[in-house]
Amino acid sequence: MKKNRIELSIEQREELEKFSTTGTHNVRLVNRAKTILLSDTSEGRKPAKQGEIALKLDISEQTVCKIKREFRETNSISDLLERKKRSTPPVAPKITGEVEARIIALACSEPPEGAAKWTLNLLADKSVELNIVDSISHMSVHRLLKNGT
Repeated sequence: MKKNRIELSIEQREELEKFSTTGTHNVRLVNRAKTILLSDTSEGRKPAKQGEIALKLDISEQTVCKIKREFRETNSISDLLERKKRSTPPVAPKITGEVEARIIALACSEPPEGAAKWTLNLLADKSVELNIVDSISHMSVHRLLKNGT
């Protein structure tokens, strides 16, 4: 049981208390700080139970367990209070300015033979056929034509 205990130094405790009570911080990070503070056993403190912490902070018990485990692995306040860097870059949008311009130009052109006017489905299908985009839904075409994005 002792291996799972969290014992903070005076400096670590002060840093966590200051972080959780002052300034403007992300709620998720404040909850991380409070979780560790409530789990602290230094100076004879009795740690709160996982269920009590979860109820008090309005988070799940699994989240409490995960926060405590991550802190024990690193024992670093800075790692606890910083957002993790993304391991993968965000997905680039399919509809760029060039794609938007080409679809709008297509919508302004003559409809295909056998159609009285362009429909959203026809525009989406023709955009793929002309290799303007790899794939696109009729709803994306609708948003593009309606909002310009």
